[in-house]
Amino acid sequence: MRNIVNFILSRPKTLPFRARMDNGRSSISLQETAGFSPRSFIICVIILTLPFNFCFSGEPAKIYYNGAGKFILPFGKSYNYADILVKRAIDGDTLQLESGERVRLIGIDTPEMHESDKLYRDSQRTKQDTSTIKELGRRAYEFTRNLVEGKRVSLEFDVEKYDKYGRLLAYVYLKDGTFVNAKIIQEGYASLMTFPPNVKYAELFLKLYREARDNRRGLWK
Repeated sequence: MRNIVNFILSRPKTLPFRARMDNGRSSISLQETAGFSPRSFIICVIILTLPFNFCFSGEPAKIYYNGAGKFILPFGKSYNYADILVKRAIDGDTLQLESGERVRLIGIDTPEMHESDKLYRDSQRTKQDTSTIKELGRRAYEFTRNLVEGKRVSLEFDVEKYDKYGRLLAYVYLKDGTFVNAKIIQEGYASLMTFPPNVKYAELFLKLYREARDNRRGLWK
């Protein structure tokens, strides 16, 4: 182990690998660069991550080589986005899955319930004080929590799968077919937030939003 640590410390400080999570499963991607061979480094990675791989996934380590000087070492349990548990609602428009990943519901925006820069931007835009916005955010959060928390769902993706914060961008469906994004708008607990190219249901969301406001549902009472 000491030799491995010495080997790593002797290499350049910028290492040729990238880590990310997909399908709830982490992976380390290695790319050959000048003066650093992943064929050498991969041995260190296997030894250092092998205990975690077995502890958390119960699956053997597997290494994939794409033939272009790139190795991929996935580890951790793999999850199925067609049938996955919502561990908790973080706020009215963001969920956390059993995989640990966060899902930002496409097309909707609920009021902020925590201190943030967006809270103050929204306050300036709407002319509402921050305490009012946070109270509305709490009500939206409670609606979303009661709707999906602790339930199994399926995810549908649009053109872009991740936002700049690394969150999944998705349309979410309950097992009874309830379209979660649409339901939150329909019941008056969200405004619209449309960012191309993820606009598959933009027209539906606009229709439901107008109906919710006209009928003074949810936050529009």
